[in-house]
Amino acid sequence: MFVDSHCHLDFPELISDLDSIMQKMKQNEVEHALCINVNKPDWDNVINLTEKYDNLSASVGVHPDYENTAEPTVEDIVKYAKHPKVVAIGECGLDYYRLAEPLEWQRDRFRVHIRAAIEAGLPLVIHTRQAPKDTIKILKEEGAERCGGVMHCFTEDMKMAEASLDLGFYISMSGIVTFKNATQVQEVAKNIPLDKLLIETDSPYLAPVPYRGKRNDPSYVMHVAEKIAELRGISLDEVGRQTTSNFYKLFPKIKSNS
Repeated sequence: MFVDSHCHLDFPELISDLDSIMQKMKQNEVEHALCINVNKPDWDNVINLTEKYDNLSASVGVHPDYENTAEPTVEDIVKYAKHPKVVAIGECGLDYYRLAEPLEWQRDRFRVHIRAAIEAGLPLVIHTRQAPKDTIKILKEEGAERCGGVMHCFTEDMKMAEASLDLGFYISMSGIVTFKNATQVQEVAKNIPLDKLLIETDSPYLAPVPYRGKRNDPSYVMHVAEKIAELRGISLDEVGRQTTSNFYKLFPKIKSNS
């Protein structure tokens, strides 16, 4: 069995086809998916979506790419975190790829999410792109080891992975690990401890080989696991079992709800 630790089922590309996707998940032995919130106005919609299915959970957060949007407060996030379906805080973090300085608003927003996660007692879902030093620096300054979390869709190097692991964070691999030129990501997937590894689709984006360039959905997460099994020289079953166990360990609220 597999789990998808990061997807966006509320996005237009997927929500209109949700029943079919849920059936495909069942066929491919994907037993649970975590639906990630990216913008405050959508929090209720994502939570309402997950309430319709026992095998879906939600997060609450605001993505660092959303510049001109309603800023969440610690109190806002903690209030939503009490909902039974909300099992994580995020997606939050830093992204220096699309936006240019001054980005203090982005760093401030990141700190708000960390403080809320600590107060709520829920793990963080971190988006970090071309900002490894500041991401680790802020996590340390805010004491993020108290809540832990996951570096989602990891694309950084082994040094960043080790710094994240030192803070008690998990590393999640997306379909990027199946791409031919993704040697840095593959090196991380091969070498980090298996008990700190998660798998995800980040759907509807980043479909793994052999579906690269097409619409992604949680049923394809097994192909991420297949590539990790190949890289590590272990069975697909072992990757599936361990990453699923890791998922429920990081997000224990899911099991407590079942």
